This record gives sequence, C-alpha cells and structure tokens, in this order.
Amino acid sequence: MKIQKLSIRHHERTLVDIAFSIRSSLALVGQSGSGKSLTLKALLEMLPSNMDLELEVESDFELKAGKTLSFVPQNPFTALSPLTKIKKQFFTSSQNVEELFAKVGLELELLERFSPELSGGQLQRVIIAMALESKPKLLLLDEPTTALDFETRVLILELLKKLQKEFDFRILFVTHDIIAASSLCQDICVIKEGKVVESGPMQSVLENPHANYTKTLIEANFANRKFRE
Repeated sequence: MKIQKLSIRHHERTLVDIAFSIRSSLALVGQSGSGKSLTLKALLEMLPSNMDLELEVESDFELKAGKTLSFVPQNPFTALSPLTKIKKQFFTSSQNVEELFAKVGLELELLERFSPELSGGQLQRVIIAMALESKPKLLLLDEPTTALDFETRVLILELLKKLQKEFDFRILFVTHDIIAASSLCQDICVIKEGKVVESGPMQSVLENPHANYTKTLIEANFANRKFRE
C-alpha cells in the first residue's frame, strides 16, 4: 500500500507533508516534533478539528480505524480501564478472546484480573490481542516497547513478528528507536520537521545513510544502547 500524500495544515502553516509505502513493515522514524504523532493521528482520524488533512491512499483495502486498521499505543499502563476486568474490555466473543489470549501467550486466568494487577509486558500483550480483534490489514505501533524493560521489549517484538506472519497484516512502526525498528521492520522512512529526509530498505539505510539527520539518529541510538548495556 502507498500513502501517496499525507499533508496536515494548521491555518496557513504546513505541519506534515510526506509520502511513503508499506510493503510489509515500515518504521517511521524521527525525533520528537518531527511529525510522527500527527501522522498517526491522521491515519486514526484523531486530528484536532482545527487542522486540515489531505490524504491520498493507494491500497487494496479502505483505511478504517477499528476495522482494517488497529492501534497499539505507547504506554500499556494507561491504555486500559483500571476499574474493569480485562475480559470486559474486549468487544468480541469469549471464545475469540480466549483464542487471542493463546495467540499472544497469556494465561486465561488474567481475564478475571484488573489492569493494575498485570505487568507491563502482560498489559502490552492484552492490548495487542485487542488490536487483533478486528483482524486488521494494517497495525499501527506507537513506540510499543518504550515503557518496557529490555527483555520484555525483545519478547514483544518477537511476538509481533510471529503474529504478523500468522495474521498477515502490514505494520507501521512509529518510533525514535531505530534499534527496535530494525529488528521488526523491512523498510524505514526518516522524517524531520514534517518532511521525509530519507527512506529505503532498513539494512541499506542503516549501513549507508545519506542524510546527516539520519546519521545522527543512528549514532545516538547505538550510543544509547551501549550506555544502557
């Protein structure tokens, strides 16, 4: 599928003006303020009413949030109601919920618990299961591992790879974490101040980045990893 044009304007100012293709999995990478979050909101039909959107899509399915398009947010700790049992926060049948729990590797007894009783990794798996309820064609990931420890991040990324093969959905991974993105995504699109500065196959861009901005992001990511280790 291709996003041939995604342009967001606020009054007379253009905030985002980008285009990209999603063959299988694409990482949309940039620092804070680059336009990543606005792009997500545009695709989810969640832009503020004072912003104008121009969206041209070439795809074999219609983009529709909650149907062909599902979303996994950044922070699993705030994504669910703390006052409602997990099982009551699904909209599908009990049998489907149990099947989805098996797919994401969760025990059924967690369905009787409340979200504060679950770990970050368990919560993110619940949210991924919820995102798969509608059997989406495109899964939007908003920094889905940022709030998790390193080991859990690796497990979640491996789970997403497995689920993509099984459910056959495309992935748009919005992140500033190139290392995480490189373990999941086939391609990368780097944006700065609402514009694409570089795009291409992930490995090719990592090994031979052309834009100075991309080089800086890559160096910062790998420096941070060494610091954490």
